[in-house]
Amino acid sequence: MNTESTRKIRLIMKLRNMGIKDTNVLSAIETTPRENFIPDALKDKAYEDMALPIGLGQTISQPYVVALMSEALRLTDRDKVLEVGTGSGYQAVILAKICRRLYTIERHKPLLDVAQQHFDALKINNITAMAADGMKGWPQQKPFDKIIVTAAAFERPPEALFEQLKIGGIMVVPVGDRIEQVLKRYEKLDDDTYSVTDLVGVRFVPLLPNLASKQEQLDDAYI
Repeated sequence: MNTESTRKIRLIMKLRNMGIKDTNVLSAIETTPRENFIPDALKDKAYEDMALPIGLGQTISQPYVVALMSEALRLTDRDKVLEVGTGSGYQAVILAKICRRLYTIERHKPLLDVAQQHFDALKINNITAMAADGMKGWPQQKPFDKIIVTAAAFERPPEALFEQLKIGGIMVVPVGDRIEQVLKRYEKLDDDTYSVTDLVGVRFVPLLPNLASKQEQLDDAYI
């Protein structure tokens, strides 16, 4: 067994010890090469439980947070899922291995292009990706069974995302300010009523509107 395999097994055991119980989530993480989704200079940290920079001011979340958010969605193989914030595509692949269909939105077109290359290389065929303003969701594809947001909403998730979530659906999203947030699970009980569960304190980059500007695209060379 090589060092990378040993690190991956150690990570899966750590996630179990931290309370992750969903075997589909654990299997998806175990079979997804996280090292493919991070810069070459950081590949030795691929199976450490830490967030890592991927360029353009964005990060790949630590495996525990990826696992926790995925588990909190209560995914099934019948679910149509919306992801806001594709990043390098790692979280998207984890979700796509469990759900029926994943729609993912990224405001940084260069990141989305790289993520699509990862999807193609891994032959993940149930992901549709788009460069757009994730705060507006994907109205042409509503309603969604589940929605996951991998950037921090200020005070409250965008109304467009609530509107695109089906009754009985679940949305998992970090909510707070630019310094720290709480990961929350919203369950849509009817058109106007939600139950809300606080899961854990987290730190995400902020959820921003519109496609990223050219200046933002030039901000970092890691891609």
